[in-house]
Amino acid sequence: MGERCAWANSEEIYFDYHDTDWGVPEWDSRALWEKLILDGFQAGLSWLTILKKRENFREAFQGFDPNVIAEWGESDVLRLLDNA
Repeated sequence: MGERCAWANSEEIYFDYHDTDWGVPEWDSRALWEKLILDGFQAGLSWLTILKKRENFREAFQGFDPNVIAEWGESDVLRLLDNA
């Protein structure tokens, strides 16, 4: 691994993200969709906040499986709205 970017110097979760995700081409459509959703949630928040909640997002969105989410109904949306 080369030198880390200046923004990735404060916490282990940033080190891991920088070294394994940042700038790495992604070809899996499910993983790309996850990144798009997380980017949307990041608006107005620090990326560190999103990284720390990443596993919670994966659980809440059932692994970011678009086939599962496409079948969601109102009760699923309400469940997410109640999820801190």
